[in-house]
Amino acid sequence: MTTYPFPKIDLHCHLDGSFRPETLYEFASKYSIAMPAEDVESYKALIRHLANAGSVNEYLKMFTDPIKCMQTEEALSRFTYELIEDLAHQGLAYAEIRFAPQLHTNSGLSQDEVIQAVLNGRNAAMKAYPEIHIGLIACMMCIGNESVNWDQNMQTVISASHFIGKETGLYAIDLAGAEGIVPLSNFAPLFEKAKELNLPFTCHAGDSQGPQTVKDAMAFGSKRIGHGHHIYFDPALCRQAAEDGITLEICPTSNVQCMTVPSYEEHPAKNLLEMGLHVTINTDNRFLAGVTLDSEYDHCLN
Repeated sequence: MTTYPFPKIDLHCHLDGSFRPETLYEFASKYSIAMPAEDVESYKALIRHLANAGSVNEYLKMFTDPIKCMQTEEALSRFTYELIEDLAHQGLAYAEIRFAPQLHTNSGLSQDEVIQAVLNGRNAAMKAYPEIHIGLIACMMCIGNESVNWDQNMQTVISASHFIGKETGLYAIDLAGAEGIVPLSNFAPLFEKAKELNLPFTCHAGDSQGPQTVKDAMAFGSKRIGHGHHIYFDPALCRQAAEDGITLEICPTSNVQCMTVPSYEEHPAKNLLEMGLHVTINTDNRFLAGVTLDSEYDHCLN
């Protein structure tokens, strides 16, 4: 069921934050993975508490347990299939699902094998639900100083080049993770490599950090910015972004939970739209944030 009966689009949805908790506990049991709560209902209650993290870097800690359970081809394909099934039932016509291949290699999978497993789930779901189309985005990660996982990030770029294309289903790469540990500009060589390999890309920026990170992402050549709402505090950059056709992937509830904006009422999304920027509304992490696209629309309208 959907409150908004028109075709909907979600451009910013993370696989490891948008899962069925029942399936998570099923795989945790199968793989003997300890979970932070005794059962599914207790886990749901814990997540509802932890989601109000107050910072992006605290929020990211909630991904630890899901990622532990997403280390096999079986699990990755299943979680992907179920997410797309849920999106189809909620009336979405198109969505882009992002995941970080390097985070799913702890049990021996290569990044290529991770991407293929997610593609397998995507393809099976699209066959079952032809009313929805899905693009995948492979994320590089910022987990500290850029040197900590430089090789893994470069491998994500290389692995993505093996699959990229609308005919395969992997549409782009991204840089996600913690913000503000090092300047975003430190990751520029990764995006240069992506351009060398003709890989489309987006980039997380301007969420917990200020407009400089959006400026850096735009300097990389990114035409899409994950979150990006702090661009509002640099009017000149806003004008440039509007002129350049930059699209912001706004995720209202995630922003409020991480306190990167004070409240829904004070979110600059509407002002950015009125300034001529391309503003989209997205869910970010459907289960962890406790949202659907319909509920995000509600927050924007009320």
